[in-house]
Amino acid sequence: MGRTVPPWVESAAGELGLFILRVCPEQMMGSKSRMQGKVSPEQIASPVYVGIDVCKARLDVYLHPMGRKLQVPNCPQGLKLLKRELKPLSVVRIVMEATGKYHRQAHRTLAANGFEVAIVNPLRSRRFAQAVGELAKTDSIDARLLAILAESLAPKSTPPASQTLEELQELVHARNAVTAEAAALANRCGTAHTAFLKAELKRRQKAVATHIAKLEAEILRRIENDVVLARKYELLRSIPGIGVVAAITLLVDLAELGYCSAKAVALLAGLAPLADDSGHRVGERYIQGGRFHVRTALYMAAVTASRVNPDLAAFYKRLRAKGKKAKVALTAVMRKLVILANTLITENRTWLPTAP
Repeated sequence: MGRTVPPWVESAAGELGLFILRVCPEQMMGSKSRMQGKVSPEQIASPVYVGIDVCKARLDVYLHPMGRKLQVPNCPQGLKLLKRELKPLSVVRIVMEATGKYHRQAHRTLAANGFEVAIVNPLRSRRFAQAVGELAKTDSIDARLLAILAESLAPKSTPPASQTLEELQELVHARNAVTAEAAALANRCGTAHTAFLKAELKRRQKAVATHIAKLEAEILRRIENDVVLARKYELLRSIPGIGVVAAITLLVDLAELGYCSAKAVALLAGLAPLADDSGHRVGERYIQGGRFHVRTALYMAAVTASRVNPDLAAFYKRLRAKGKKAKVALTAVMRKLVILANTLITENRTWLPTAP
């Protein structure tokens, strides 16, 4: 039976003056009149590439090669104006940077109206700007360069994530932040000497621990209520070394698991060895980029797997016996883990001591 690829992961492997948000009708009409101008038949027929620089309050828009600049508030009314401007044009592709959450409404709205929208890594767009010799950085410049990138590099469109996945991401990332706060409190408590301060820190630690427990319970409840996510979670937890935190992180921050190749999933996690060769020189392989939270979760899982997972423990010992540093060996175990997780989800089977 064929497997349906969810739209929010279909293209993800291909991996971003003050404006008053409370806009009154008169201001909106003013914005509309400034934005709209007469568009010639040639401009309507010609392909247009759109770059959008996103911030919390507004969207800076550039239409290439028309050379038009627009600015709308980052809210439903502003997006309605933007759609009205883009509708008569032959828009090939819209490119925005990933901003965490500020781009999501624009991404979802434009994609729902039939526009091809690509979300790119901000580092990628910054390096593109440097490559074309643009060192200055403003919102207007960024929008123009994103539009040029849309034409030059033709990034694949990125379907918006489902509402369920977005809400889970918000909860998981909130848990990560509170966990970091708990670690900072523990460090402060360990160095505090004043009795009053120690008592206050311990009180705060208890409150944070309760908050983490509630977040984890809500995350697991939402996963259990989704048939697809619940099955993936079960498969991930069957792997010796993959605990609760690693499993939910992989589910939420690496939703492409099961829908891409082993090489692609290793690249997404930032664990694929990259070449560094030139001429006769063969450089040492290294890892770079990828998703930070995924890599962090996999590191902790690899530490456990190198002890309790029979195959990975033997693999880790072989690498150490060959003189590999512990960190290098653990990175290799992390790569094995994420590839194994991808394979199990692809084949829809739990981990077995002996591969079928």
